[in-house]
Amino acid sequence: MPSKNFILDGDLAVTIYKRKTSRNLRLSIAPGGKIRVSIPAWASYSAGLNFARSQQVWIRDQHNPTKLLINGQAIGKAHHLRFVRSAAATKTSSRVYDTTIAVNYPFTNEPDSLEVQMVAQEACIRALRAQAEQLLPGRLAALAKANNFAYASVRIKRLKSRWGSCDQHAHIVLNLFLMQLPWQLIDYVLLHELTHTVVLRHGPDFWQSLEAVLPDVAGLRKSIRDYQPILNSIN
Repeated sequence: MPSKNFILDGDLAVTIYKRKTSRNLRLSIAPGGKIRVSIPAWASYSAGLNFARSQQVWIRDQHNPTKLLINGQAIGKAHHLRFVRSAAATKTSSRVYDTTIAVNYPFTNEPDSLEVQMVAQEACIRALRAQAEQLLPGRLAALAKANNFAYASVRIKRLKSRWGSCDQHAHIVLNLFLMQLPWQLIDYVLLHELTHTVVLRHGPDFWQSLEAVLPDVAGLRKSIRDYQPILNSIN
């Protein structure tokens, strides 16, 4: 098929393909990191390039190929992601089952396209939220009881940078992305926030109090730095 290569703003290589079967402009990133734009045969290459420029924020967020959601990957503790190409589908849709996140997409699309990836991300977030709401409050209550902590409330939220928080009134917020951590690190975060119900600010007293209920705090604190509150590509 006809194609041309372009450089987007000096550092991103983009290949624009003209396809007779294409009716719309579509952007995708191949597993190897190659940026592709498919356009109708009658459209100009400049139209495809302008479309790619309009999606630069997403491109730069996703250009690292390990960030792409892939078929079969684990999402949290209970779900696996499945991409399903469907002849009956006219648009990309998703549904979260007990153990499966199904993303159905039409034959005119690809799993690594912007549309399919965005639908998959939204579905994965729903699954992680459901897991977190089912598992984390009970685990927090058990740890609090076992270690003589008391808290006012717990909420599950999607946080951008923190795994959790605890305010001066002992209201705890837990990040739904905790479900992607190993259980020992989940417990580290929960006990971390429970300790804040006694010692609000970080300092020697806080770390001593946490270490009293959780051995190897230093090792766990170091280990959690290897994780980020984002959708992992492979768990």
